Amino acid sequence: MPLVSMRQLLDEAAKGGYGVGAFNVNNMEQIQAIMEAARATKSPVIVQASRGARQYSQDNFLYHLMMAAAELYPEIPVAMHKDHGNSFETCKSAIALGFTSVMMDGSLKADGKTPTDFEENVEVTRRVVEYAHERGVTVEGEIGVLGGIEDGHGAGGTGLEHITDPDQAVEFAERTGVDALAIAIGTSHGAYKFNKKPDGSVLKMDILIEIHKRLPRTHLVMHGSSSVPKDLQDIVNQYGGHLKETWGVPVEEIQLGIKHGVRKINVDTDNRLAITGAIRKVLFENPEKFDPRDYNKPAREAMQKVVTERMTQFGQAGHAGDYSPKTIEEMREGYADGTLETRPSLAGAH
Repeated sequence: MPLVSMRQLLDEAAKGGYGVGAFNVNNMEQIQAIMEAARATKSPVIVQASRGARQYSQDNFLYHLMMAAAELYPEIPVAMHKDHGNSFETCKSAIALGFTSVMMDGSLKADGKTPTDFEENVEVTRRVVEYAHERGVTVEGEIGVLGGIEDGHGAGGTGLEHITDPDQAVEFAERTGVDALAIAIGTSHGAYKFNKKPDGSVLKMDILIEIHKRLPRTHLVMHGSSSVPKDLQDIVNQYGGHLKETWGVPVEEIQLGIKHGVRKINVDTDNRLAITGAIRKVLFENPEKFDPRDYNKPAREAMQKVVTERMTQFGQAGHAGDYSPKTIEEMREGYADGTLETRPSLAGAH
């Protein structure tokens, strides 16, 4: 099966009332773990690469890993997503490479650290939408600013400094025509999200619910949504790590979000923890080992276990064969004739 449009995956998820995990990839073992989990659970999947991943792995390596995934797992709908594009040019280069979806994170300036103003965000995102939709490519935007820093991207802070304003979210969707909208509700990038189990004081699910009521056709996205399980933290620390105690986003809160329009859920930290814990365990218990396969294989298995669990919890399991994939050309035509329109004033008019 060729790489498919993320928009189609999210549209189908909305029909079925489930979410789709978006898992970050940097190397072969990670994409193997993701695809094996997708096959085991019969799940559609979003595989995404950040700017840091593109720099680490190089574009051609990443692209051909994605193509290998599509070739070796023909029964699995796979979308290739550019995570946190920091400029029009970054998104344009991803589209040229073959990504079927891009995120224009106009909530931050091109440095990936400094918050922008609303008008600047609207303008750069609108420009990316126009360019991408002409080529059948999905666009995710962001309004509000997440906390934390990951892969060098992020404004830092707790995630409560720039919570998404529902009025601005509606205006942003209207003026840009994005397919999906990442919103800031208190989540953060990285492992250190919360210093206690999050409640309404730090995780603003009421904001998410309000935005979905007002933007029922725009797919919502939860970034910084790793659950950072204590058992994964404990394995890292048991075998020589020094992670501070931290809490992630509880799965039940993600599931509440899915009931209220969240269709894409970004997960990275949980997989990093699983990999690191498995590698540490092998090298701690077997200090004589030096063959990378001796620790990469259990690392891959540990990540696959986490991804399998998330796919089941998000509800995407069992849905890989529900529909036939549309070509990128068909998606381009849908954007051109208005059938894929998401702007509140025009959605449903075709």
